[in-house]
Amino acid sequence: MKSHYEELEVHMSEKANLDGVRSEVLARINRSERNFKLAFLAAAALEALFLVSFLLVADLTNRMHLLLLIATVGSYSVVVLGLVAMGAHINRSVLRVLKAIELLKVE
Repeated sequence: MKSHYEELEVHMSEKANLDGVRSEVLARINRSERNFKLAFLAAAALEALFLVSFLLVADLTNRMHLLLLIATVGSYSVVVLGLVAMGAHINRSVLRVLKAIELLKVE
């Protein structure tokens, strides 16, 4: 049978390990968020480059070129709005998980 001090030592060891796991997970989340932001900005810059090059090359008096521009901008705006909504949802979910982790740490 374990004494009170042995149980306390095991509990403290598990708690210290849990704190290490929490800090490692939070560091990974921060690293992942930074990588996502960099990839998103790079993709946005590339798409902006494509749109600018299309505007420079296109003959806007030609109906087909104008139709391509409207279709491209229309479809990209729907995709961007969907990504913004999804990002807001994921951000809210991550904040809830972080709040739960923070509440666990108080114990």
